[in-house]
Amino acid sequence: MDFLTQVWAKAATTTDTLPPAVVLPDAKPVEDTNTTKASKDSAPPNKERKEWGYDLYPERRGEAFKPKWTRVLFGLEGQENIDRYKCEQNVYWCVKNGPLVKLMMGALRSSGCPMDLRRHISCEVCDPSVTGGYDPLLNQIVVCQNMAKNKSMVHGVLTHEMIHMFDYCNNDLDFRNVDHLACTEIRAANLAHCSFLSAMMQGDASPFNIKEAHQNCVKSKALASVLAVRNITHEQAVAAVERVFPKCYADLEPIGRRIRRNSTDQQKAFMEAPMYGYDVY
Repeated sequence: MDFLTQVWAKAATTTDTLPPAVVLPDAKPVEDTNTTKASKDSAPPNKERKEWGYDLYPERRGEAFKPKWTRVLFGLEGQENIDRYKCEQNVYWCVKNGPLVKLMMGALRSSGCPMDLRRHISCEVCDPSVTGGYDPLLNQIVVCQNMAKNKSMVHGVLTHEMIHMFDYCNNDLDFRNVDHLACTEIRAANLAHCSFLSAMMQGDASPFNIKEAHQNCVKSKALASVLAVRNITHEQAVAAVERVFPKCYADLEPIGRRIRRNSTDQQKAFMEAPMYGYDVY
């Protein structure tokens, strides 16, 4: 029996074409996700914004962030300008030094979608349940300055979201299609996040299922991401992930390998990029 089916019961086989949302990277299990954002003119009403995850990125729609005085007193808010500056510093460091970020930027450039830091990456205040996102309508990556606080987190966010950007550039990705959304989330979790250690921390691995641990981790993360930005049942989300999993899990472009934690895999992938026809920075 499939892993997700075991956890959440038998999946239904319905696929809905849904409005765009924002695609996110690592978020908390309740809402670990990825969504798509619509332009200001096409932004849905408040009820739909909450229903589809638009409210996770308030600054995307031109709303100014208003810190709460109670959180300011405890030092949790009120330093947004400083946080943005630090976030932009971390983004710049990752672009100059992060192997996977440099690889992805080269792959995007080779695919006809070159990146400009000032245009395609934005540090913003987000809902605490997410660390970043990809806005396909603006072709822009969001790094959540209030959540991605260090270089390692920013590197993970950028790599994850650049995989969504790569899919959007190369594969005619349609975020309104739940199968497409599930596929790109599977690829991002597969290439940028999951390892045996992260699977252990999620509870998806044990000494008795080492071989399946990575696949289970990828399925869990992809499922959480789909559920965070789609108002569908667990069964519908499970069905979408299971439908596309074999093909999308096997697709390792453009990184070319699954990255193991505490290894030299990131450096190896970066050095191998020219062998697959990708530029390197």
